[in-house]
Amino acid sequence: MQLRELIISLLLLLALCCPTLLYALESDRQQQLLVNADSTEGTLGDGTAILRGNVEIRQGSLLVKADVAEVENADGRVRLVLLTGKPVLLQQEIENEGLVTATANTISYQVVTGMVTLSGSADVNHPQYHISGEVLTYDMNLQRFQG
Repeated sequence: MQLRELIISLLLLLALCCPTLLYALESDRQQQLLVNADSTEGTLGDGTAILRGNVEIRQGSLLVKADVAEVENADGRVRLVLLTGKPVLLQQEIENEGLVTATANTISYQVVTGMVTLSGSADVNHPQYHISGEVLTYDMNLQRFQG
């Protein structure tokens, strides 16, 4: 897996960290992917790839900011995406709804279980609702928040 494919996988998985991001602007997917970090290390195959320091990922209205982004791969597939920061910021414009913003000190996505965990001052702002807590868990299979 090339680094660009790894970053695209990370970006797609990040959109899953907030269920409403699945309804993002269609035009976002057509925009150029911009990834910046102070350093990148790790493997392009199985193992862990790490982007470190001022991590910023943009594509259209999607913006992700973190101190560290880790992507674990096994058997050629992404297993875990872990974002850490003070805080991690994830925001995107949602079709016909407005801007959705999620922040937490850590955002973890377990691909196999479909569980997304926002921990450490977790906060999700949607034009129609607001959820906050020390830990928020989203089960992608049940499409349900708990926190």
